[in-house]
Amino acid sequence: MLNFKEEIAKLLDVRVTGMSADEIRETVEIPQDSRMGDYAFPCFKLAKALRKAPPLIALDIAKSLGAEGLFERVEAVNAYVNMFLKKSVLTAAVLSAAIAEGERFGGADIGAGRKVIVEFSSPNIAKPFHIGHIRSTVIGNAVNNIYAFLGYDTVRVNHLGDYGTQFGKMIVAYRRWGDRAEVELRPIRSLLAYYTKFHEEAEKDAGLEDEARRAFARLERGEKEERELWQWFRDESLKEFNRVYAMLGISFDSLAGESFYSDKMDRVLDMLKEKGLLKESDGARIVDLSAFDMPPALITKKDGSTLYITRDIAAAIYRKEQYGFHKNLYIVASQQNLHFKQWFKIIELLGLGWADECVHIPFGLVSLDDGTMSTRAGRVVFLEDVLNRAIEKTREIVIEKNVNTDNADETARQVGVGAVIFQELSNNRIKDYVFSWDKILNFEGETGPYVQYSHARASSVLRKDDTARNAALSGADALDFSYIACESAYELTKLIYRFPDAVLEAGEKYEPSIVTRHIVDVAQAFNKFYHDEHILTDDETERKAKLALVFAAKQTLGNGLRLLGMAAPERM
Repeated sequence: MLNFKEEIAKLLDVRVTGMSADEIRETVEIPQDSRMGDYAFPCFKLAKALRKAPPLIALDIAKSLGAEGLFERVEAVNAYVNMFLKKSVLTAAVLSAAIAEGERFGGADIGAGRKVIVEFSSPNIAKPFHIGHIRSTVIGNAVNNIYAFLGYDTVRVNHLGDYGTQFGKMIVAYRRWGDRAEVELRPIRSLLAYYTKFHEEAEKDAGLEDEARRAFARLERGEKEERELWQWFRDESLKEFNRVYAMLGISFDSLAGESFYSDKMDRVLDMLKEKGLLKESDGARIVDLSAFDMPPALITKKDGSTLYITRDIAAAIYRKEQYGFHKNLYIVASQQNLHFKQWFKIIELLGLGWADECVHIPFGLVSLDDGTMSTRAGRVVFLEDVLNRAIEKTREIVIEKNVNTDNADETARQVGVGAVIFQELSNNRIKDYVFSWDKILNFEGETGPYVQYSHARASSVLRKDDTARNAALSGADALDFSYIACESAYELTKLIYRFPDAVLEAGEKYEPSIVTRHIVDVAQAFNKFYHDEHILTDDETERKAKLALVFAAKQTLGNGLRLLGMAAPERM
């Protein structure tokens, strides 16, 4: 698609002295108020070089640019050159690209030949898959989708929490209070109840903690009974996790959790020793990071057992050797900021040369109305319960309003789950928020169902005239753009044009909410166009042109929804 900012920068480059071509390109901006033009060029930086007042410079440039066929008009307003594109030029570029590229519209190939690891979700085995996990899960899935859309070869990794002393506690709890049939019937809820009871009883009997440490030590040694219990806990947990992932439409390329790296940590310890980084501290081994204004990184405990940081270093080395990644992305809560800074610095100190390719993408925390969630105390909201309630509420609305759909249950699933995902991705990822049933089940306003409905509305319009639709999509060259020059059509066209930039910015900033907000704007602009204009007119030429714009809007909404991990219903 024609890059208008680039074209404008080229036109300015031959008219402007005192700024490089790159500086000109970076200075060209899009005014927030469309009355100030489609693009604007501020002339303040030129005043010193040209020894001239910025408004006079702007006037000279505006007069020169006015003769270019790209523009409908060019105006000098104070120190700004405001440029208004010819509507037909922009519309032709947008519709040609949307029709030709289809489901790839908005994508790019900048990542061709480069691999990106995206680690996300990563729940703990034998613990609830709760609402707190939704952030890593849906943000990570969207980041993965965006990078794949930009041409990168992505690898989706679910780094399961399937190792550590908590498994000693779980083994002890199961042996004392567990029931196999109960676990097989309700795996996570039963294991959570045992885990909660362990901590309640441990407050009365300190010996339970020692018993748990001994159980984990036997697990680390590969003792048969402990290993079989651990594997059973893992298998039963994954059955429940996979049911939730299926509801969300999410899959993974790797389920290599912490346990996968248990035999790879001696190598890390050897590397740290060789570099002289490993130090003794009260029987434990650490890496001293005081020179970098960080507390020491604990590598092994007094009993020799390893910690998260050791396993993360081992995992990163394995991934670099296995995949040769361009980027290794970690979608993990902001609570872990220090942890990532520490082990990224250790990777750097080891001289591996790719520490800057590892990126921590933090996000804010989810809390309940009465405080933070606690697995130990059993204070959690199961993610599956949230999704099921959203689906059930949607099903009630579908039946009550007699929604036009071939499959009410499927529509309820798509819209209900989509509402939860969209609500999660509608705000900047770094913000904390308090979980609220009322908010997450509110479908009014700028929500996922609103965008999905807009997509379905566009689909409905296109279905009403197959002949005109097929003619419109046969090629933008044959369309008469004068029929879609009204203000609402042009505002919609501009937003569709900016969709690829929104996707690119979302990738650069690891921020799916940029896509979310943009498709809300597209949906609002489409609905205004729909209400302002008679689309299926008697004039075939006019009808074809307007249907081409409807198609471009539908494609943009659909592609944006899919990037977020949502369905794009054809009927609703």
